[in-house]
Amino acid sequence: MTSEQRSASLVQAGLACLARGGILEFTIDNICNEAGVSRGLITHHFKSKDGLLVAVYRAMYERLHAGLEAPNPKKSRLLSIIDAMFAPEFFSREELNIWLALWSEIVNNPALKREHRRQYTRYRRDLETALAEVATARGLTVDVKSLAQMLIALVDGLGLERCIEPKLLSPKAAKQICISTLELALGPL
Repeated sequence: MTSEQRSASLVQAGLACLARGGILEFTIDNICNEAGVSRGLITHHFKSKDGLLVAVYRAMYERLHAGLEAPNPKKSRLLSIIDAMFAPEFFSREELNIWLALWSEIVNNPALKREHRRQYTRYRRDLETALAEVATARGLTVDVKSLAQMLIALVDGLGLERCIEPKLLSPKAAKQICISTLELALGPL
């Protein structure tokens, strides 16, 4: 196994631990057991457990960005992004558990907070661009920055609700809530 592959396997093991039990499950022993490696490899590849946590956070956003950047040619970029946000691979209970665990750590972890700022800025700008495309095509003047922040807050809140009570909110219903809310500012999507 190459160094890059071993590093990627540690990130995947960290993701699996977070999905299974949140931040309490994200221990060096659990991650090493999951990856089938010795403890020293985390220090070798990431300097610390916090370094691995930052790499895990980055990996989550890389997956999200990859999904957002693969638009459906038959739909606007905005609708393609909304489809991706509520796709099973992004809106599953396991995936949402990972986000919830990571978000809870951002407040107290300066390295994770810095990575969050980088990733969040890119995410927000992608949404602003997609929203601006729709508004411009329709001749609308809207505050795309505020609308993007609202959309992120809505998606995050729906994800939290799905995480807590998955039977009360299906991905399809969450997606429709998002579309209906955006239609208040942009008209029918």
